[in-house]
Amino acid sequence: MATMKKHIITIAGKPGSGKSTTAQKVAEALNYERFSSGDLFRSLSQERGVELYQGNKLAEEDTSIDEQVDAKLQELGETKEEMVIDSRMAWHWIPQSFKVYLDLDLETAAERILSGMDAERRAIEHIPDSTQEYATQLEKRLESEAKRYLALYDQNPYDAAHYDLVVDTKVHNPDQVRELILEAYQKWITS
Repeated sequence: MATMKKHIITIAGKPGSGKSTTAQKVAEALNYERFSSGDLFRSLSQERGVELYQGNKLAEEDTSIDEQVDAKLQELGETKEEMVIDSRMAWHWIPQSFKVYLDLDLETAAERILSGMDAERRAIEHIPDSTQEYATQLEKRLESEAKRYLALYDQNPYDAAHYDLVVDTKVHNPDQVRELILEAYQKWITS
């Protein structure tokens, strides 16, 4: 029996690839609700008194953070329609969604994140000033997340095979990314 498609778009990708910006633009264009599991994860990490990178390392041993995020994603998948979710694992928890992956090399990601980061976030997350140092920190974060998701779900969220659409955000600006997603989503939803 075929899985019924939901009017939910899940957007995953590497840090700095534009998940939040893209999710916001797509949600606005469709007049859909938006949810960010990254915002929830940051909040849960802060509640534990740790920054994001430390939260990722903590989550390798303490699965309660991921369990809270996972429960919220599952709830959204069961109860919502007309929603855009930016999350590394929403594609896994909401398999009937339109699944998008935003790809970007880590040096470009580091440049983008650093140029758009406010002083408060930089202080909270202890972000280095050097693009190369930050790219290395991002690589360690990806390794930590990949290790965690493999252990928890036997899945790699950075494997493009999981997604209906893969977009390189280095060669497409945010408006182009939005349009590529909207076009592919309309085809997917009507097929």
